[in-house]
Amino acid sequence: MSVALMLARHAWDMGEVPVAALAVRKGTIIAARWNEMEHLHDATAHAEMEVLRTCAVRASSWRLDGVTLYVTLEPCAMCAGALVLSRVDRVVYGAHDPKKGADGSVMDVLQHERNNHHPEVREGVLAAESRELLQQFFRERRKQVS
Repeated sequence: MSVALMLARHAWDMGEVPVAALAVRKGTIIAARWNEMEHLHDATAHAEMEVLRTCAVRASSWRLDGVTLYVTLEPCAMCAGALVLSRVDRVVYGAHDPKKGADGSVMDVLQHERNNHHPEVREGVLAAESRELLQQFFRERRKQVS
């Protein structure tokens, strides 16, 4: 998760909301990305989605069995749905997202009873650091606007 936080800081430097994700299989990082919505002009360019796309290309498969995804913020509904569909084994995230979180904060996509796949979830890893980074980013943004 510390690597994801470092990448989230890079996202901030690039003008993006500081959220980052990385995928690990058998102890090796196979993909690491950050939000790129502003850069790519794409509402789906969340860190998780970018990591899943990269992993699928590298694995030559959309099925990502054996992958643990680390992300600094609780996945939204879009990302949580993609994580379920891609068969990621485990999701580890930092801060909860009280506005869009889909692991129980607003809705529960990751563990919904009708899913045919339920990734193991570990929440709150380096949550304070992840939350503070996001809060600081948005404080800075609000200063620039006013």
